[in-house]
Formats: sequence, C-alpha cells, structure tokens
Amino acid sequence: MIAKRRVEIYSEVEGIFKPSNILFKPGQEYRKGQTLIRVDASEYYSSVQSAKSNLYNDIAAIMPDLRLDFTDVFPKWQKYLSSFDLNKTTPELPKMTSDKENYFITGRGIVSSYYNVKNLEQRLSKYNIHAPFSGILTEALVTEGSLVRGGQKLGEFIDPSVYEMEVALSKSYASMLKVGETVKLTNLDKTETYTGHVSRVNGSVDATTQTITAYIDVKDNTLKEGLYLEAQLDARDEENAIEIDRGLLSESNEIFIVRDSLLDVMPAKPVYFSETKVVLKEVPNGTVILKKAVPGAYAGMLVKPFKTTDKTDDK
Repeated sequence: MIAKRRVEIYSEVEGIFKPSNILFKPGQEYRKGQTLIRVDASEYYSSVQSAKSNLYNDIAAIMPDLRLDFTDVFPKWQKYLSSFDLNKTTPELPKMTSDKENYFITGRGIVSSYYNVKNLEQRLSKYNIHAPFSGILTEALVTEGSLVRGGQKLGEFIDPSVYEMEVALSKSYASMLKVGETVKLTNLDKTETYTGHVSRVNGSVDATTQTITAYIDVKDNTLKEGLYLEAQLDARDEENAIEIDRGLLSESNEIFIVRDSLLDVMPAKPVYFSETKVVLKEVPNGTVILKKAVPGAYAGMLVKPFKTTDKTDDK
C-alpha cells in the first residue's frame, strides 16, 4: 500500500542547504505552502536585482521620447515606472495599443529585458521548495549545511490521508469491477478491518499473467505506507463451487479424489485464484477430495477417507 499523493523532491538549482526552524527529517509534518528546503540564493539574487535595475534604467531612458512623441501612452508608462519596486516581483509591462508604440518599445530592448528579468525571477523562486499539499516527509537525503546540486534527489513527501492499494484479478472479472465499489480490507493478522473503494480499473490485461489491475483507495489514520493488506472484492457469486488450497490443484487443473478407498484424479474448472486458495467448479456434490496434500500421492493409491458432514467431503 502506498500513499495516493506522493512527490519525489528534486533540486533544480545548486547551493548550500540553509538551516530553518523545522528540521528536514523523516516523519516531519508540513502544511501546504510551508517551506521544505531553502537553498542559499544570495549570489543569484544579486544577479536578479542587477537585471531588474537595468530594466528600470532602460525604461527611464525612453521616458523623454515618450513624452514628446507618444503623449497618449506616456501616462501609463509613467505610472508603471512609479510603481516599479526592486524588492517586489516585476510587474507586467503596460499593454501596447499601437504598432508604432510596439516598434518603439521593442526596438529599445525593453521587451527582451523584461522577459530576461521574469526568467531570472522564475529561477530564483526555485531556491525555495514548498510543500505542494499538507503531508509528511518520508525520506530525507540531505542535511542542513550540505551542498545541494541541480538534479539531486532531496527526499520524498506524501499525503497520509489517502492510501492506494493495487490488486490483480483474473481477466474474467474485468467486466464486473466498477469504480466506486466498496472493498473490505484486512491486515495479514486478520486483527484489523478497513473499508476501501475501487478508484480505478486498468483498461488492459497483463499479457503474461492474464490479470487486470484494480486500484483501491482507503482512508484511515492508523494506516502507514508500506503496510500489506488483503482485499476482498465482491465481483460475482459462483454457485456450485468449492474452495480448496491452491496446492491441491495440479498444473493440469486436476485434483485427487477418493473412489472406493483408492485415489483417483478428476478434472476441475478453476474460476478464481487467491494467494493461497482456489475456487473450483464442476466438482460433483458428494465427491470426496483431499484436504491436504499427501506426499507421493498417485492414482490407485490405497487410502482411508475421513468423511465430514459437508456437501463435498474432505479427506
């Protein structure tokens, strides 16, 4: 079972991992938007500020020409220049309303300088990595003070509120599984029970195993990623069927039965396989079968059956 929402954290920039109030350690919880990692960006920040200053100077240099030749657009550029703050994100350039204005502004390199600044600002934002949702850190591969390199994996972050379980079923159940169906889940010790729902069903059949994969969502505060659960999906009812250990069914789909105190083999039709059990059809009522595998069993072997009150008796 894995968390449905999980992200692997990678760095797109290089620098020193700066200390913060919250230690970057496995098990640490973060709220959505909270800073996970801060990489030292002081050197790069200076480059961004220099580019913003150059843009401001370029716009200031064309203001006299705008006042003389573009009196109708001068006010909006004057307003833009007045609102320009080097300590804030660069605002969008005023919308150009004529080709003449566009040619003039573009020809002075204002537009290219603006997009260069926006590109630098975008990269600057990558020095701080924020939590995409409220969750918990499950893996931390760096420590404070270490050098972070571009493309380096830093850790893993999950949302512990919803988990997802993947199960494989026989292709014969493909048309019967529906999204939204309730599924009963238990732990391997059969001591805890959970309720899940089918969230997705794969549209293709595995060519090797001839199974189809279904995905089950489960919510429970006591669950942890990596736990093993068993799922019971009510796909369909099988009448006149029995369930036996998988080890009692041969590769040729035959089972040992008892006839007149002698072992014999009978073909059977398996309709469902679990990890340890198999459901069979076409086994006549009253047939005496082996309950456990007998070492060295063969057709014609003399046995003494022990009959129970079940409709299909066991040895």
